[in-house]
This record gives sequence, C-alpha cells and structure tokens, in this order.
Amino acid sequence: MTVLSDFTADALTGTTTPLSEYAGKVVLVVNTASNCGFTPQYTALERLWQTYRDQGLVVLGFPCNQFGGQEPGDAEAIGEFCQVNHGVSFPMFAKVDVNGGESHPLFAWLRAEAKGALGTSKIKWNFTKFLIGRDGAVIKRFGSTTKPDDLAGDIERALGS
Repeated sequence: MTVLSDFTADALTGTTTPLSEYAGKVVLVVNTASNCGFTPQYTALERLWQTYRDQGLVVLGFPCNQFGGQEPGDAEAIGEFCQVNHGVSFPMFAKVDVNGGESHPLFAWLRAEAKGALGTSKIKWNFTKFLIGRDGAVIKRFGSTTKPDDLAGDIERALGS
C-alpha cells in the first residue's frame, strides 16, 4: 500500500524533502496560488497549523500555476508573498503540476486515493485540500470552496485516532 512517506518533494528552498519526515503526523496537503480568489485561505491554513501542530498536524503547501496562471512567481517570490501577506510558517514546497502527465507523483497518488465531486480524479482549482492520517493514508478530499476552518472537526478526529 502506498502512503505519504513513499514520496519526496522539493521545498521552496530547493532541498529535496522526504515526506517520511511527517510519518505519524496528520497532514493537510494543499495546492496553493498567490493570485487566486481563494488565496486568503493561506491565513486560515496558518491558523490551523498554529492551533493543532503541537497535537501532530502538519500543513504542506504546494504552489501550482495550472489554474488561470495564478501562481506565476518563482520560489523566492512565492515564499515572500506567503510570509509577508499571510504569515505562513508551515512548510511550503516548490511549484508543482497537480494534473496531467507532468503532475507531481504525490498529487497523482492523492487524486487516485480521494476522488472529487462526481467521482472525478482531476483537481478542479487551487486550494484543494487532502487530509492524511497518522498512518499515511488519505482520509478525505476537500474542494477549494471548503474553508480551512471547516476542517477542524475532521482534523480533530484524525488527531485523536
């Protein structure tokens, strides 16, 4: 069985990070963008991270430019935007594709494990969220319109299991 720990990803700083670093944690993976109507969710994602990180939650942000070109910046610009405008301190990764033949293997796995609305695997927009349990398996997928604050109950259940 494939789990989160089987993947690696490049951090915004360029270093390759084995996602096994997050083994035993509850992880919220989010595809993000700096120029999107949902961009204010960064602030709420940071709030979730600050609220639950001592209990074992990690939020992982993956910038993506596949939806309306809403993440045009390079790693430095993305990092600065997230920090200055939203106080983001949770781990941010290098820009990735989340759909198509060039999609990051993590997102190919996430899409296969948790289908979206009407059973589609394709990610429809920025700020799609995937909740992963302490065992590294996907628990649930949430669409862009689901506010991070609305995930608190699911996160608390995952942290308690």
